[in-house]
Amino acid sequence: MKNLYRKYPKKLVFAGLLFITYLILLIPLENSQPIQKGSTKPFIWNQDSLWKHLEFKFKEAKILGCDKIQTSIDSFLNSSKIILNEISQKSLQPTNEKYSTLEKQLFETAPLIPTCIDRFKEYINFYSRLREVIKEQSRKWDMNSIEAKNTIYRLLYGNRTAVEEIMLQLPPDKINTLINGVDETSQTPSSKILGVVVHSGDILVSRGGAPTSALIARGSDYPGNFSHIALVHIAENNKTISIIESHIERGVVISSIDEYLKDKKLRIMILRIRQDLIMYDPMIPHKAATYALENVKVNHIPYDFEMNTSDPEKQFCSEVASSAYKKLGINLWAVISNISSYGTRNWLSAFGVKYFQTEEPSDLEYDPQLSVVAEWRDSETLYKDHLDNAVTDVMLEKADSGKVLSYDWYALPIGRLAKLYSLVLNIFDEVGPIPEGMSPEAALKNKKYSEDHELIKNKLVELAKDFETEKGYRAPYWELVELGRIARDAVMNN
Repeated sequence: MKNLYRKYPKKLVFAGLLFITYLILLIPLENSQPIQKGSTKPFIWNQDSLWKHLEFKFKEAKILGCDKIQTSIDSFLNSSKIILNEISQKSLQPTNEKYSTLEKQLFETAPLIPTCIDRFKEYINFYSRLREVIKEQSRKWDMNSIEAKNTIYRLLYGNRTAVEEIMLQLPPDKINTLINGVDETSQTPSSKILGVVVHSGDILVSRGGAPTSALIARGSDYPGNFSHIALVHIAENNKTISIIESHIERGVVISSIDEYLKDKKLRIMILRIRQDLIMYDPMIPHKAATYALENVKVNHIPYDFEMNTSDPEKQFCSEVASSAYKKLGINLWAVISNISSYGTRNWLSAFGVKYFQTEEPSDLEYDPQLSVVAEWRDSETLYKDHLDNAVTDVMLEKADSGKVLSYDWYALPIGRLAKLYSLVLNIFDEVGPIPEGMSPEAALKNKKYSEDHELIKNKLVELAKDFETEKGYRAPYWELVELGRIARDAVMNN
C-alpha cells in the first residue's frame, strides 16, 4: 500500500479502491430456486360479452330515464328476492342452478340503478342479505371443491364489484361508504371503529394504497380487493383499542386505532368468528387477541417475506390472526389460498415469497367460520382502488407471458450499503431503508415495480379522463383493463 502511495497520488489510489469496491458490490448473489408451476388454475370470468352487454344496458338506461326503467328494476329485484328466499329455506349444493340464476339477475339489475339513485339503498340491502345467505349455505359445503370456491366467489366478489360499479357512477354524496352485514353476537369487550361496534378478537381486512398492496390483492387464484389483515384487541377495563398487525417495514407491531387508520386504507371489512362455534368458551376471540398482544410485547417478530404459515417466528399480516386463533384451537382459512399463475409466482418470488399455498387476505371473507359484520369504503379513493387493480392485472398479464422483474443494475452497490445501514439500525430496534428480511435485490425490484406501476397508472388516468369526457360516464372496470393495456404498452415501449 505504501508503494502505491509513493507511485500514485493518494486521491487516485482511493478512487481506484472505491471503484474496485463498487465492482465487487455489483456481483449478484441471488441463487433463486426454479419456480414450480401451480397444480391448480386461477379463476377466470371469461365473460367479456356480458360486460359489454351490461355497459350497453347502463347507457340505454341513462337515455330512457328513471321513470321508464322502474318496472324493470322492480321485476329484477322481486325475482331475485324470491330466488334468495328459496335458497335460504333449503340446503343447496353450490352447483344448484339457482345460484347462477341469482348471479345473472343481479348483474342485469346493477346497470339500471345509477339512473334511479333512490333504488340504490334497496339494492345494497339486498346485497347484504345475499352475502348473509350465501355464507350460511357455505357452512354445509365442501369448501375445498372447485364448485364451492367458484360459487361463493362469483356471488360475493362478483356482487361487491357490481355494487362498486354503481357507486362509481353516483354523485359522491349518494355513496353508502358503510354497508352493514351480520351483527354476529359476541361476549368479548367492545368499542366503535368508523361507526361500527367491534369486539375484541374481530379481524380487520383492509386494502392499502401501495402498488404492492394491489399485487397482494390480485395475485391469488381468486383475485380480490384486500391486502392486509389485522387483529383487534379491546381492553376489558378501559376499552382501549389496540390493533395487532404486521408491516413489511417493522414486522409485527401494536398500533392505536388512529395509527391504523392513518396508514392509508382504501377499504376495511370487519370479520367475526361465529358465536355458535365457540359456545363452549365465548371468550376465545378475546383470548386470541390477548395472546397476540402479549406475544408482541415480549418478542420481536419479523415480517415473513416467505409467507410460510408453519413458522410463527416470523409473521406476515395474515399469520397475526391465524396463529393467535390457532393457539385456541381454531384454524382460520378453512381453505388455504393458492397462487397458481407461473408468472405471478415468479414475480412474488422476486420479493422473497417461497410458499404459494398460503393465507391470502381476500380469501378470508369466504371462510364459513366467519361472519361479515360490515364493510367500509373510502368514497374518495374507491376509484383509485380500481385503477390500481387494473394496472396490476395488465402487468401480471406480462408476467404470465414471461416478463421478469428487474432493477437498475448499477444501483445494487447502493442497495447493499443501504442494507448494511439498515442492519445496524435493526440492532437498535430502528427501521432502515430496506426492511429486515428483505434482500437488496428484492428491495430494488420492489422499487422498480412500484415505479413502473405508477407510470402506467398515470397514463391510465389520462386515458380514463378522455373516456369519461367522450362517453359521459366513468369507465367501468372492464374498460379500465382495456385502457390499462394501452397504457402499459405505451409506457413499456417508450
